[in-house]
Amino acid sequence: MNIAIEEVVLFEIEKTSKLAKMYSQREFDKRQVALTVDQWILIKVIEEYGPLTQRALAARVFRDPASVKRTLDLLESKELISRKPDDQDRRQHQVELRDRGISLIKELMPMISQHRKQSTAGFSATEKQELVRLLKRMQDNFLD
Repeated sequence: MNIAIEEVVLFEIEKTSKLAKMYSQREFDKRQVALTVDQWILIKVIEEYGPLTQRALAARVFRDPASVKRTLDLLESKELISRKPDDQDRRQHQVELRDRGISLIKELMPMISQHRKQSTAGFSATEKQELVRLLKRMQDNFLD
């Protein structure tokens, strides 16, 4: 049985993810925000969950720890985050937002909220809930 790639659910999810990332990056660039979508995701996760170790942060964003470290290096050079040795494990570092990072999130949230609305324009509240439910069910299929 040969199914066209456009009919494969995982392909459509990947395509949607890439389109969303491209859309957000274009909007960042239009507003001359010196940030990539991947950098935004890291600072937003830190803001939502509080200080995290680099390893915990990498797990939360489903990225390789080495890749996250490189992105954190850039965020640190932009003075958006700081890293401090973990009190329980000196080999680990806690990553936290600096005032500049907090201010940037506050500045960008209206634009981000608009992107989120755009992504589900035309969907009813029930459809949005169902989509989230189905995606989480699909994710669970990969965790077994």
